[in-house]
Amino acid sequence: MMAALAGIEKGPIEEWLVANLPGFAAPATFTLVPGGRSNLTYRIEDAAGHVYALRRPPTGNTLHTAHDMGREWRFVSAMAGTAVPVATPRAHCTDRAVTGAEFTVMDFVEGQVLGSAEDAQALTLEARARAGEHMVEVLAALHALDPDERGIRGSRRGFAERQLARWSAQVRDTGVEGRELILFDEVHRLLAKHLPAETRGVVHGDFRPGNMAFGPDGSVVAVFDWELSTAGDPMADLAYLVSHWAEPGEEGPTAVEGFPRRADVAAHYGALTGRDVSGLGYWVAFHSWRSACIIAGVRARYLAGAMANDGYLDQVRADQAAGRLLAESARQALEVAGLN
Repeated sequence: MMAALAGIEKGPIEEWLVANLPGFAAPATFTLVPGGRSNLTYRIEDAAGHVYALRRPPTGNTLHTAHDMGREWRFVSAMAGTAVPVATPRAHCTDRAVTGAEFTVMDFVEGQVLGSAEDAQALTLEARARAGEHMVEVLAALHALDPDERGIRGSRRGFAERQLARWSAQVRDTGVEGRELILFDEVHRLLAKHLPAETRGVVHGDFRPGNMAFGPDGSVVAVFDWELSTAGDPMADLAYLVSHWAEPGEEGPTAVEGFPRRADVAAHYGALTGRDVSGLGYWVAFHSWRSACIIAGVRARYLAGAMANDGYLDQVRADQAAGRLLAESARQALEVAGLN
């Protein structure tokens, strides 16, 4: 008998899937996939051997407008059939009575997720080089899409302006206070003071190696985690990728031999898209600050017991300063860019 999983009501979910997912065969097994820091992901294998991924919000302590499964469903559906590889979307449940929250179901994509240097070492040297190139090519393909043509209308208000308002409000909901909150507010003020002129495209919002699956040759086979996606300035995505791009001597999957350097990533993107990448400094600072806000939320959710038992709680307790360090990094990046 399957042990109970937080966030999963097995019987009601199976009934819903039988009724709404053609070909689904009960009974099924459900397994929590570790590593999700925003939404919970479960692997489902049905009685016929079909494998799916179910995504739902945390079981509690969620932030306003975050963990939006409807948004994720719309964006994954909009990407299907484009040059941006995604898991095939299968079903979206809006009835919270089924398991306590909305959830989405898509095909489970097998592949190597690059969450650490150890993960990257599972790829050959040639595959690492291909992974570095293909990530940028996929990002360029995403930004070549017209949001309106893909049914992604979004706000016409500036991306940075609305993101600053959103995350500044949400970080207060996490319980950040004292000197840490003063630092968050100081960086917010500087970012709001130096808002850049923007263009408009489809923005993933969390585009990094840990949110993709790679094939044996290093090609991206699926981009995951679309719940932060929107219409906005594509430079925000590039800066986010660069911000998470580790180099030799640093910690992260792209620090291992075979991956290009940060400057090569930006240059490759500029060559593919024809976009001016000289203003990345602002967006790098922006994403350090936004990541600090997100980490504060992750910490609050884990400490509140809303993220199930995937083994990450001890790291959260041991890394209380991560958000503050990122906010300080954002302030330093603004100073380097002369934006103070």
